[in-house]
Amino acid sequence: MKISRKSDYALRAIVHIATHVEKDRCSINTIAESERIPRDFLAKILKELAHTEILKSYQGVHGGYQLARSAAKISVLNVIEAMDGPLGLNLCVQGEHGCDCEEKDKCPMYPFWVKAQKQVRSLLKNQTMAKFTKRKK
Repeated sequence: MKISRKSDYALRAIVHIATHVEKDRCSINTIAESERIPRDFLAKILKELAHTEILKSYQGVHGGYQLARSAAKISVLNVIEAMDGPLGLNLCVQGEHGCDCEEKDKCPMYPFWVKAQKQVRSLLKNQTMAKFTKRKK
């Protein structure tokens, strides 16, 4: 399993925005420069995060981005899945329906993958962005 560059940048952008909450809104240029993220790629990422209602976007001179809800209510899993879709360690446990393999009931590895999937999802779901803002302040 590998977290995509897109998810990594999205997580870094969320942490940046969350640590600057007192400034109200963060511009794309400020985030890109501070986090060393290519501006054009960041613009697409922020647009997707706004579309999934993790961020709010504002146009105009005083525009920018801010969190749509508190950092304590945004999990690492929320951000990763907003960028890359449902998380799956392998094909056996990927997606809503999981394995559709005819060998599922006979497969000695299937219970392991189910358990591992639950543990990884739980870890990512229980880590909120608020935790990471404390380290940057």
